[in-house]
Amino acid sequence: MRVVDFSHFIAGPYATMILADFGAEVIKIESAGEGDAFRNYPPTLGGEGVPYLWVNRNKRSVALDLKAAEGLAIAKRLIEEADIVVENFSTGVMARLGLDYETVSKGNPGLIYCSISAYGRSGPYARRSGFDPIVQAESGFISMNGDPAEQPGYRAGPSIMDISTAMMSANAIQAALLARGRTGRGQYIETTMIETAVNMLGNFSLAYLATGVSPTRFGNIQATASPVGAFETADGPIYLACANDRTFQRFAREVLQDPQLADDPDYADSRRRRDNTRKLIGLISGRLKQGARAMWLSRMHEAGVPGGAIRTVGEAMDAPEIAELGLLSEIPHPTLGTIPNVGLPVHFSETPVASPVAAPLLGADTAEVLSRVLNYTPEQVRAAAAAGAFGRSAA
Repeated sequence: MRVVDFSHFIAGPYATMILADFGAEVIKIESAGEGDAFRNYPPTLGGEGVPYLWVNRNKRSVALDLKAAEGLAIAKRLIEEADIVVENFSTGVMARLGLDYETVSKGNPGLIYCSISAYGRSGPYARRSGFDPIVQAESGFISMNGDPAEQPGYRAGPSIMDISTAMMSANAIQAALLARGRTGRGQYIETTMIETAVNMLGNFSLAYLATGVSPTRFGNIQATASPVGAFETADGPIYLACANDRTFQRFAREVLQDPQLADDPDYADSRRRRDNTRKLIGLISGRLKQGARAMWLSRMHEAGVPGGAIRTVGEAMDAPEIAELGLLSEIPHPTLGTIPNVGLPVHFSETPVASPVAAPLLGADTAEVLSRVLNYTPEQVRAAAAAGAFGRSAA
């Protein structure tokens, strides 16, 4: 499968990186001279933006000036040879370039074309700019996060709406590939960040629709089960989740070693624990502060009670659970020697994901892609450069 990728920042590039890891050839079209603006985002390694390195693994970079006739012509020819196109430009950009689905699918009826935007490509909000924290705010997601005593809520630090939109897009593209296998036809796909954000509300969106009452923040506790939340120990915080009666019984008897608590009628079932959650959490907090984190977690794990250390990012990257799964690695880079790499969280028994290749330097694969995909001769590549296809500096 060949993907021609016109996307930048996170939502589009993460989607195409998933496809690249699954074995697709991804040709990333970047603006000549500038490239994806994510290349300049801090922190940097030897002049390469770490955010760019994170989300552009296993791709080839072709740098084109789409304002030049020859650069645009090359882009159109690459689309003719593509199975998939992904773009997340502002609404109207691809149409002005003549690279919209209606135009390019005429010459490639099997093309699967995925357009990613914040609010959709039609209607009154199509031209509104949207970024991850904005859709977190407008979807109600921020209202669900943070301390219930504080206003307003908190955004999630990582760009979870970009990343989840990317996952939705990659799933949709693969579904369209399966459909094409049956029908022989491609199709146009739209995914939006605002719709993804509403889905990321989980059951709370349906709770409002069913009751007419907006859910409120509950901080680190959980409204549907108790005890659930963050607790301090003698030497570091943990997160505990007792989602049902059996788990609470194991926690009280085997972790806290307190049969009196286990038999207390105030905590006999989930409803009564929720009704008395403040009292219960206060009691548990006092007990957990008396012992070391490692001791409590060891007891929880042995008893089958869900609990974990609340770690910093650094602690998580160094954790034995992560090391055991082989998620992290170092991979070669053409100018930096080696760079760290975080793989996809999937493991296939028969068809493993592609071996990781570092995100490409800007335009590093332009000549090779034109030669292999479009059968350009070296003379034709030089002529295209002279015509400004690869930017003024290349000419």
